[in-house]
Amino acid sequence: MPLLRIVTKGAQDSDFSRDWDALRADGDIQFSPVELPENPPPPDWLQRFFESLSEALAPVARLLVSAWPALFWVLVGLGLALFAYLLFRLVDPDRIARRRGPGGNDLDWTPDQEQALALLEEADRLAAEGRFDEATHLLLQRSVGQIAQIRPDLIDPSITAREIAALPALPEAARAAFSVIAERVERSLFALRRLSAEDWRTSREAYAEFALGYRGERA
Repeated sequence: MPLLRIVTKGAQDSDFSRDWDALRADGDIQFSPVELPENPPPPDWLQRFFESLSEALAPVARLLVSAWPALFWVLVGLGLALFAYLLFRLVDPDRIARRRGPGGNDLDWTPDQEQALALLEEADRLAAEGRFDEATHLLLQRSVGQIAQIRPDLIDPSITAREIAALPALPEAARAAFSVIAERVERSLFALRRLSAEDWRTSREAYAEFALGYRGERA
């Protein structure tokens, strides 16, 4: 049995050597290293261009090397300025300005006195014609507009008057006045009940007390 293995192994080695010699003798297969042709040198005009460019940039390179310490701090300063700008934009100063009034005090939610008087005068004309629903609705619309002007982030197109009246961001006086007006407008729109002169007078007093600081009958 061992003799058979030796004979078999010798036969395999002989076959491999014969096949290898036949492969090396095949002229279609190249075994010698390939000599690559040398790259032609670049044209003279290109060499002269690079030499001129190198000579022209040499003073700049020397200047950059000598000024590198100062240039480094300039780059650091620009990086810090860019970081501060990005942080400034992320904080949204416009939103802060809307939240804070002049001098850092809380925003004054009280409407401008002239605008408030003009609104009451316009609404009074409607009420004088017996159009109490329209007069009260006008107060509500202008109040929503004022809130949107001061804090546009509070007013969503889908928000209801009742939800606006419950906003924690509104001061207590504004919520109270808005609730009085919103309750009557909702009654007019959804309960299909026409508002009375008393409803209008109550809404007017609530708005005037908040916007002007006195009861409506003194307007």
